Amino acid sequence: MTTVVLNGVTALSHLGVIRAEGPDAASFLHGQLTQDFSLLGASDARLAALCTAKGRVIASFIGIKPQPDLILLVCSRDILAVTLKRLSMYVLRAKAKLTDATEQYALYGLAGTALTANGLDAAAAPGKRTAIGDEVSAVSLYPADGVPRALWIAPAGHAAPAGPTLDDNLWQWSEVRSGIVTLTTPVIEAFVPQMINYESVGGVNFKKGCYPGQEVVARSQFRGTLKRRTYLVQADAPVSVGQEVFAAGDAEQPVGTVAQAAPAPDGGWSALISMQIAALEAGGLRAGAADGPALTVEPLPYPLLEDI
Repeated sequence: MTTVVLNGVTALSHLGVIRAEGPDAASFLHGQLTQDFSLLGASDARLAALCTAKGRVIASFIGIKPQPDLILLVCSRDILAVTLKRLSMYVLRAKAKLTDATEQYALYGLAGTALTANGLDAAAAPGKRTAIGDEVSAVSLYPADGVPRALWIAPAGHAAPAGPTLDDNLWQWSEVRSGIVTLTTPVIEAFVPQMINYESVGGVNFKKGCYPGQEVVARSQFRGTLKRRTYLVQADAPVSVGQEVFAAGDAEQPVGTVAQAAPAPDGGWSALISMQIAALEAGGLRAGAADGPALTVEPLPYPLLEDI
């Protein structure tokens, strides 16, 4: 792969913010999402999923708690409205108010030396929240090919973080290279959390109480029923989210789905595909059709839970 300088700051217009405010905000979200929000500390961030009763992921978030009665959920903007509507249905008597706060916040992605230029610890483990003054939060993300990255959350109109401009395409590519799937419309309800490796990257807490789909998620984990995982691949032609993946020897039956994809700086494409574990042995992976773009599997940037 071509050596790429992943360094700088870019505005993340494809993301939005759900604001959950009130004395019951944390407990309400704790009962709806795959992560523990009741014990969410001011210096923590949570990767979490919202699932159907059948355990299928319909939204993914990065959540922080900048104030005692305030939680911000960052998600893909294309699924925000339907996600907010679904969550709001279950608030009932909880003292929590959920709103679309996208226009109230500015979101930026930071990579490389831009972290230290803004006073962040480039070596911080993923999931750490750093408060910058009274208004700004920075969340350490999984690195991309060893390059540190962070999510910057500030009030709209606040000064942008310091650093050179980073091309949005490079940021989207770094998202794929980090190995962390951000759910978007084409793959709503396509996966249980483990199919996108969320149990291996801190997106599922198996010790917390019930949430929609919890029994299915737990059963997949502890009864050995999980047969799909997400893998990092390279392609020499465009691939798109939601495309089916085929393996050698079977042109009719797909073995997986493209969960996230982005053009690579070298002219190819990088993608995260959720597919049958057994398909790795079959090889000959193709996107879209049996004669579609060839997919080359690369090592994930983190160990899967079964390997830890």
